[in-house]
Amino acid sequence: MKIALANDHTAVEYKKEIIDWLKEQGWEVLDLGTNETASTDYPVWGEKAALAVVNGEADFGIGICGTGLGISLACNKVRGIRACVCSEPYTAHYSRAHNNCNIICFGSRLVGPEMAKMILKEFLTTPFEGGRHARRVNMIMDIEERYR
Repeated sequence: MKIALANDHTAVEYKKEIIDWLKEQGWEVLDLGTNETASTDYPVWGEKAALAVVNGEADFGIGICGTGLGISLACNKVRGIRACVCSEPYTAHYSRAHNNCNIICFGSRLVGPEMAKMILKEFLTTPFEGGRHARRVNMIMDIEERYR
């Protein structure tokens, strides 16, 4: 399985630890983020991760900016993406189990690397439950279709 990881300038060193951990877990990583610490625009990187997921280049995506919020907003503008911001494992679990999210975002200024690993473990190992949740995810996708 392959993960598309994108980050802005706030997470250059941070992402290296996350990528190493992901590889140790057996994930292939497509690094789409910046490696420069000069200020950059998170929408550029969020779009790259989102496109990799919707185009089938990656199974899931990870977006990292200062808070996780900005990059998640950018990701969610790409049709077919359900990006969530998580700062703890419980929300990460249910973002997959109930919402079938395909990108997870978090803030390098808010979530330490060890917590990020716990969040990612939940997100990447939790299957979508389907059932009543599939109906709701389809409703979300219908809204997206109406306003595209």
